[in-house]
Amino acid sequence: MNIKGLIFDCDGTLADTMPMHWQAWQVINRRYQLEFPEDRFYALGGVPSRDILRLLAREQGLELDPLAVAREKEAEYLKLMARVNPIPEVTAIVRANHGRRPMAVASGGARHVIEMVLRRLELRDHFQAVVTCEDVVRQKPAPDIYLEAARRIGVPPGLCRVYEDSETGLAGARAAGMTVVDVRELRRLSSAA
Repeated sequence: MNIKGLIFDCDGTLADTMPMHWQAWQVINRRYQLEFPEDRFYALGGVPSRDILRLLAREQGLELDPLAVAREKEAEYLKLMARVNPIPEVTAIVRANHGRRPMAVASGGARHVIEMVLRRLELRDHFQAVVTCEDVVRQKPAPDIYLEAARRIGVPPGLCRVYEDSETGLAGARAAGMTVVDVRELRRLSSAA
C-alpha cells in the first residue's frame, strides 16, 4: 500500500503528556469529589475532557458544568506545560516526513492546548492541519476526526496512516479505513532494542 498522508494523535503519541493530564485530573477529582481512577483515565484516552465530565456527572449523579470544569482541568494542565517532552520514536517520523508527505494532527484535546504543545515541541510548522474536538461533532472512537484530517490534507482515507496510543483512537482510525500504528508497540520495540 502506498501511504500518501500521515495523521498523528498528540497526547501520548507526539508528546509525553498523559502523566501531566492525569495530575490535572487528580486536582479536579479532589475539587469535585469525582471517582475517576487512573486505569479508567487511560482507557478513555482521546476522549475530550468535557465528554468525560458529562459521563462522570451522569454516572455519579453530580451537578456540574462539564465545559467550565473542563476549562479548569485545562488550566491545571497548562501549569505543567514546561514539563512536556516529545516522544522521540514518533517525532522522528514527523521530522523525517516533513516536506515529503502531508501530515495532520487529530486530537481529542482543545485547540489552544494542542497548538501550545506542538509549539513547545517545535513541530507546529510540520503539520498542514490540526483537527481537534472542536472541529467535529462525534469524537473518538467515531472516525470523524480522522476523516476531517484526511480531507484537510487532501488525501483519501485509505491512503492515510494514523499514529495513535489509545484503543479509542485506534478504533476510530480503523473505522475511517486508515492504516494504524500503535505507538505503544513502537515504544516497546524501541526500548527493547
